[in-house]
Amino acid sequence: MALAKESKQEVVQRFGLDPQDTGSTRVQVALLTSRINELAAHLREHKKDHHSRRGLLTMVGKRKRLLGYLEKTDYEAYKALIAELGLRR
Repeated sequence: MALAKESKQEVVQRFGLDPQDTGSTRVQVALLTSRINELAAHLREHKKDHHSRRGLLTMVGKRKRLLGYLEKTDYEAYKALIAELGLRR
């Protein structure tokens, strides 16, 4: 269920400071969000796939921790990121 190479590069270019920036908090949150969306679509179809559901919950928790860190360190970037990703409607 990993992201395709092209879609990952697209996310990195969109949210990163440069094309090689894969480690910044903004990029990590954006990559996790795209993986979470794909996995959520998978789980809508396969309702009894509890192993993937556990992975989804792990990713959601990691994204939550990263967003908390970003909120503490750079609140303006946090607000812009959640608005751009459509989180916390």
